[in-house]
Amino acid sequence: MFAVVRTGGKQYRVAAGDKIAVEKLAGEAGETITLDDVLMAGEGDNLADASKVTVSAEVIAQAKSEKVIVFKKRRRHNYRRKAGHRQHMTLLRITDVGEGGKKPAAKKAAPAKKADEAATEEKKPAAKKAPAKKAESKGAAAETKSTAAEAKKAAPKKAGATKKAADKKPAAKKAAPKASGGKADKK
Repeated sequence: MFAVVRTGGKQYRVAAGDKIAVEKLAGEAGETITLDDVLMAGEGDNLADASKVTVSAEVIAQAKSEKVIVFKKRRRHNYRRKAGHRQHMTLLRITDVGEGGKKPAAKKAAPAKKADEAATEEKKPAAKKAPAKKAESKGAAAETKSTAAEAKKAAPKKAGATKKAADKKPAAKKAAPKASGGKADKK
């Protein structure tokens, strides 16, 4: 039986025993994952209902693909930049393509970024509790600020701090243009 699955924005035609390299998925080597986004399935010329088909795969390794050279150049400006990039990928061995979920212990395939976000979400509730405490202390701080503002309003302003426009010096005059001393002046 074969299936067409979508993962990492790409589509792969897989069958039991196939090895494929996909965009990075969360999971260590040896773990079993389930690819749920099945677009099409069948055997030979017969097509099966894709919603009932599941694809199980074993993670072989987490690796990097071949290096891609990124070269930027702007003509006539002596601007050249060369950089390399190696995309992270996961090597999978397709263990089973079949109807229904035979292995309930198998994990669902999730991009590594989503796994990192889930870990971040677990930390967020603790962070939310701390601002609640700060909100109570903000009320006390606001009272302190309001009393300080009232004290400042009561203090008299200094007379020397404000200058009037009449006390300032007038702007300096520009100097007269100098003679160039050229042939026109000698006549």
